[in-house]
Amino acid sequence: MNKIPSTSEALKSLSISEKVGQLFMPAAFINDTEEEIQQLEKLISNHHVGGLCFFHSRASAATNFEGKKKVIKNENSFEVLKNLIIRYQKAATYPLLISIDAEWGLAMRIENTPQYPYAITLGANLKNIDLTYHIGKQIAQDCKVAGIHWNLSPVVDINTNPNNPVIGYRSFGDDKENVVSLATAYVKGTQSEGVLTSIKHFPGHGDTATDSHLGLPVIDKTKAELLANELYPFQQLINEGVDSVMVGHLSVPALTNNTNLPSSINKDIITGVLRNEMGFDGVVISDALNMHAVSKNYTTLGELEWLAFDAGNDVLCFAEHIEDGIQMILENATEAQINKSIERIWNLKVKAIGRKDIPEKLTDPSSLNRKIAEQSLTFLNGTVKEIKEFRISNFCTLTFKRYGTDQSEKEILATIKEMQNEIVNETEILLMLTPPQIKPNNNFGFLQQEIDFVNEIIQSKRVVLYHYGNPYALKFFKTKNTVATVIVYQNFKEFQDVATEHFQGTFEAKGKLPFKPTVSL
Repeated sequence: MNKIPSTSEALKSLSISEKVGQLFMPAAFINDTEEEIQQLEKLISNHHVGGLCFFHSRASAATNFEGKKKVIKNENSFEVLKNLIIRYQKAATYPLLISIDAEWGLAMRIENTPQYPYAITLGANLKNIDLTYHIGKQIAQDCKVAGIHWNLSPVVDINTNPNNPVIGYRSFGDDKENVVSLATAYVKGTQSEGVLTSIKHFPGHGDTATDSHLGLPVIDKTKAELLANELYPFQQLINEGVDSVMVGHLSVPALTNNTNLPSSINKDIITGVLRNEMGFDGVVISDALNMHAVSKNYTTLGELEWLAFDAGNDVLCFAEHIEDGIQMILENATEAQINKSIERIWNLKVKAIGRKDIPEKLTDPSSLNRKIAEQSLTFLNGTVKEIKEFRISNFCTLTFKRYGTDQSEKEILATIKEMQNEIVNETEILLMLTPPQIKPNNNFGFLQQEIDFVNEIIQSKRVVLYHYGNPYALKFFKTKNTVATVIVYQNFKEFQDVATEHFQGTFEAKGKLPFKPTVSL
């Protein structure tokens, strides 16, 4: 990797076109073909892009909006990632700033790498917030092993809408103070390893039922309401010295005179609110500019990139039209405007690039995951006494979990029939329930027949329910009719072990539901 010059040297030595190239952070994909890799190398070399944001493949979540492309597994993804980073760095005149979304670890993008609990699980643990600090720290260590400088996390959105399709489990919860406490711990843990962070999705993506990958969410609140809630975590983390802020694709009419412009390309919101009113002078990075909330509305190549930069973004993430974007910025921006962004970006580069304390291997998440499992396990209803009495009954155990993601509806219904026959003569059921998916679309992956089957069991039998997944999914089930319902949050082995110990009476549930339960819960 080339040595990085100081910020003052960069401002003097880089040409104006090189400076504009540094604003761009295109996507890089683990499973690209050799031809696609060479195309990106050429882009890096010819246009001096400032960094890369890594994704698994072109069929991964950020690009595969409608879920029509099959994601191909690559058992060697981590080694491929490391080698690609080295290769792309060699193509760069100036060191690239390498980023990734690793909210719960590199496993968010790269298979066979350490996975830590989701933010919602951490939100259930308020008695030992130091564990969240260590989550940030260990994820940062894994980033350094890979050659990654910038973890685009944590999410500081307050998830007040239980039907939120894109935030949900990625949020620490619906209480702003808890969000601030946990996010601060995560940021400080990450920074302790010299890895950069980015809080997101400004000005707050928690109260929406629209996925900004597909359309433009509208946050229809007054400015006073936004300052008291959505904007609150951002202000607190800015005060703590966060490295960067990622701006989401949202319509927030109360913060702008131009309601047609999404927040990510809106000068009123970025320059006006974030910079001038909230006092943030660090790096502002756009959310992925390929997302349909913005990309489908700008057909003139380069226009979206120019609007994003002019609004106040320093880094243009996942820009799809780099050459056109560079040209349009060169034609429209002032040199002072460009230099200010370069100064901010370069300060981050100097801070993060060239570290010497690189770990030799990835972290082992087991011990930390066990501690978090112990702190997060949550009683939704029921008591220790009721579980104890149930435990000495003649109960049977029913595990409700899809072991294959490609099962047909016919196969799923056949499985339900088998389970019905299995428990027809049983009166006490220990039900281990894992939703098919973590996101709420399509009822968390449940068929209506599956939901009906579980509710039939709950209403006709004495049921102790252990739920291994997103607790928002419990809204479909008559949990008040169970003997007890315990939320485990994750299906990791460590969480399964803690749940088993709890049922056996050797472990106490210590967690607290990180959001106000819905009526059905």
